[in-house]
Amino acid sequence: MSLDRTYAVIMAGGGGTRLWPLSRADRPKQSLTLVDGRTLFQLAVERLLPALPPERILVVTVRSQVQQLREQAPQLATANFLIEPWPKGTASVIGYAATVLSRKDPQAVMACLTADHLIKRPERFLQLLGAAEAVALRGGLVTLGITPTYPATGYGYIHVGKAVGLEDGFSVCRVLEFKEKPDRESAERYVQSGEFYWNSGMFVWTTGRILEEIQRWMPELAASLERVSAGLETEREQETLRQVWAGLQSQTIDYGIMERAQGVSVLIADELGWSDVGGWDRLSDVLEPDSEGNLVVASDALLVDTQDSTFYQERPEGSRRLIAVLGLRDVILVDTQDVLLVFRRERAEEIRQLVAKLSETGRSEYL
Repeated sequence: MSLDRTYAVIMAGGGGTRLWPLSRADRPKQSLTLVDGRTLFQLAVERLLPALPPERILVVTVRSQVQQLREQAPQLATANFLIEPWPKGTASVIGYAATVLSRKDPQAVMACLTADHLIKRPERFLQLLGAAEAVALRGGLVTLGITPTYPATGYGYIHVGKAVGLEDGFSVCRVLEFKEKPDRESAERYVQSGEFYWNSGMFVWTTGRILEEIQRWMPELAASLERVSAGLETEREQETLRQVWAGLQSQTIDYGIMERAQGVSVLIADELGWSDVGGWDRLSDVLEPDSEGNLVVASDALLVDTQDSTFYQERPEGSRRLIAVLGLRDVILVDTQDVLLVFRRERAEEIRQLVAKLSETGRSEYL
């Protein structure tokens, strides 16, 4: 495995509304402690350290989150945190990071990674990044695809063509097209075909190649990044960045670049133990249910004739409240200090509708 040319760019500005009300604006998903007493962001940093020195791990986030992320990853220097003035989508985040990296190392390979996913086999993940580095150094745009295990409607999908080769034991396939988050019927059709993979949201390429693609497909963003580049390492750096960001259109890298670029490859990222922990129905990817299929994280619970349900309680240390349940199935209950959320498991993807409704009705204290 070689990662001699790779820099990791961890994108850590999101909120994770599908885990509301545990995930909030001041405590986004990547800062939740769900596994072994560490946050998802801490795990994202730690799995890279066996192969990458801290100086080659960058984090892009928004100003409101940078302090808590720095406290969670003290091994990263302050300069490793790139602060996005306002959220403007992954295209601007990746363009900004590529601009900074191209000045630091014009030959850099850039692995754009997530801050809030769980990967149970980090050694396999590093092997995958090594294979992706090799493809990127040959000029490829690489995305990492996950074999779907169920017809998820909360993920984007990648339609994959023939395998074009192997790289360090990983299949390299040609990307035919990217699909947005589908309805249930389409998702079932994708899974049954065997030709579609979940879009993990992770990408690998050289900084030069992605900046070329931004110039080709998003010329306005490219012009803005040139202004940012001119201000780097000057006293006007932050002012220039704020001015540029104010005029940007919000756009994802998938729609802005990947859906139109040529020569995009996907590496099949199986056997990673991967989960994006995207909603309450996926908490079983992190924690083990009991023999009745119930997942209970609570100070005290009494379940009678109840199966395949999740009960998550967050209480102040030293306080207790009993959760008593009778005769339920496929229900999820989340009890925080100020919100009680109850819904059927099959509606988990719709939690964001509740979050949107809170915003519309002026209940921002719950966001």
